[in-house]
Amino acid sequence: MKRIVSGFLALAVSATLVFVVTNWKHGVTPVHAQGGCSIATLTSAYAFRDPAFVAPGHSVNGAEVPAAAVGVFSFDGLGGVSASYTLVINGAISTSQTGSGTYTVNSDCTGSVSFTTGDAAGLTFNIIIIGGGTEIFGIHTSPGITGAFDAKKQ
Repeated sequence: MKRIVSGFLALAVSATLVFVVTNWKHGVTPVHAQGGCSIATLTSAYAFRDPAFVAPGHSVNGAEVPAAAVGVFSFDGLGGVSASYTLVINGAISTSQTGSGTYTVNSDCTGSVSFTTGDAAGLTFNIIIIGGGTEIFGIHTSPGITGAFDAKKQ
């Protein structure tokens, strides 16, 4: 009798486990990038901080040194961006740095920024927009720079 009860118990546990495992994966909500963004999602000023490492002269083969920037990105909602910031590279401080350029935004809230004029000319980033435009994460895509930034709407 004990053997029969143990057998039924093992069968019941096994059946329950099979049921839970086969139905569990259907209950997990897939995670997708935020949707509904456009170029107009980015408007106004965003304070940013950008810790990074740079290769001297932006040479990919050069030894990287620490760098950091803090400042403000200003997006016009039409694809234009400007920046005003302070930059420190390996201890050398450069204030009143500026730049301007263009940006793109995809419907999945990813995009890119490219600075074409000023001190920031040549800098490029891939970005992702968070919270309907309240925050931006970005990563350098310029040769010779390793870093990522975080920008918050002011």
